[in-house]
Order: sequence, then C-alpha cells, then structure tokens
Amino acid sequence: MDQSWTECTLPVPAEALDLVSDMLYTVGCIGINVEERELDTFTVPDPDAGAPAVYQIKAYFSAGIPVESLLNEICQNLQPEIPGLLPEHITVGGIQQEDWAEGWKQHFSTLRFGSRLTVRPTWEEEDDASDAVVTLDPGMAFGTGSHETTRLCLQTLADQYEKTPVPESVLDVGTGSGILAIAAAKLGATAVVGCEIDVDACRVAEENVILNRVVGQVEVTSRFLEEIDGSFDLVIANILAEENVRLADRLVARIAEGGTLILSGILKEKESFVCEGFSAFGLAGPEIRYENEWCCISYVKDRGA
Repeated sequence: MDQSWTECTLPVPAEALDLVSDMLYTVGCIGINVEERELDTFTVPDPDAGAPAVYQIKAYFSAGIPVESLLNEICQNLQPEIPGLLPEHITVGGIQQEDWAEGWKQHFSTLRFGSRLTVRPTWEEEDDASDAVVTLDPGMAFGTGSHETTRLCLQTLADQYEKTPVPESVLDVGTGSGILAIAAAKLGATAVVGCEIDVDACRVAEENVILNRVVGQVEVTSRFLEEIDGSFDLVIANILAEENVRLADRLVARIAEGGTLILSGILKEKESFVCEGFSAFGLAGPEIRYENEWCCISYVKDRGA
C-alpha cells in the first residue's frame, strides 16, 4: 500500500541551513530536500555552486500529523534561526512514497570503500571487483552512502576490516536504511545489531537485510540503546553530534575491551563539543577523518578501561 507524506516548503537563509535542518529532525522530520538536491541525512550548501542567500527547504513528515499543529511547532522551533517565520510562510503539499523512492535514482550510484567494500543501488549492475557488495534500495530511510557522514562511516568501517583481528560483533545505533550494519556483515562480522527507533526505517532496513542475504548475521531492532544487552567489538553511531554526546555513557558501555567506537553525523564546528563529551571515559584517541563540512571521530576502548 502506498504511503503519503506531508511536504513542508520553507525559505531558509544559507548560513542557517545546518542548524535549521537539525531542528527540523527534532520535530519529527524524516527527510529533507534542498533546492531539488536530495540528501540522505543532513543538508549542507555547496560552496562551489554560487549558493544563493536563501534556500527553499522541503521537509517531509508523516501525513498523520495534523497540519496546523505541525506548522505551529515548526515555527516555534525555528524562530531563533528564522525570526518572523509564520505558518503562512510555509507551503504544504503531499508526496507518495513511490515518488520519494524514485528521486534517489538521481543522487545515488555505485560507491567503493577500501579494497573490498562496494555499495550499489538495486538499479545498477553488480561489479565483480569487490567481494563485499551492499545492494541498497533506501526507500524512505536515511543512508545511501551519498552523504559525507555515511561515506566517512563506510570508509572508517572498511578500514577496520583491513586489520586483524576483525570486529566480529557490531552495534549500529540509528541504523536507518541498515547500510552500515549490512556493510559490516558483508565485510565479515558474524553478529550485527542495527537499532532504530523509527518504525518505517526499521521496515526498510529489514527489507535491505533480506535483499543482501544477511538475515542470519544482522538483527534490526526498535529497542532503545539502553535496552540492548552485551558488548560489541565495534559500535557505530551516525547520528547528530548532540545525540552522540547525550548517549555517550551508553555508547561507551557497549564497547568491548579493545573495541572501537565510530561517531559521525558531526559538523566540523561540533568536533570539539563531541571530543569534550567523550573525554572522561578513558578512551584511546580520537582519530578524526574529514570530508567537506563533516567529520568522523573514532576511539578505542583499551583493555581494562
């Protein structure tokens, strides 16, 4: 059955794009399109494209939310960054799930990470050059590898499997489309848990797990992080900087001795904020990788820490 979504279009000053995008996710947004450029998790203006002073953001919400209350909540939360924003400044429309999914084909093509990992969309032919191939149909969930935050995670993840011993157990927090969890399984992890509180994302991730034939290796769950037992050789959290810090103690508690923590979804300007948030846990590192406006921060939990 086709599912409908509410599309809210609003003008946003270029310098406020990052903060406004983050704020929209906190009020229930499940996807963003900026100036007809679809992004998988976050939005960043292109510094080389002669960016305008104001962008039109299209934010997508579940159609079940009453429009009047949704617009009021958006305006209330965005007032600090867009003074004077009123409900009448926001254009409301609808979109069908198949229309959204079709849009990914314009922005998602085969990508390669390290010596073994390839991520490809379902509509492209498989490349025999890699032995760890993730086939992805993202649908409404975040994560195709087309955004810097996901690419940073995929490259860092691929690097973990160039070493010995490789991580056998992996926890992917905020799994979205399941791309990182599936990639870990394809690279050699035997027990992977992808946790995601959004039920639609869970459904998409489960479909992608089946598509990639890693059902026995990857479990997708809607349980909260604190409800997941055990420790893992590798913990990944590709979420907002603030959420990484808020969940810091729970993330660290899930790392096995000698295990690695990968944090992403972090703007460069939030790097010190995140590092400070993890400074009290006695982790080795950080190692930091950058791409455009984003960074990925890795730590290792020393044995006995």
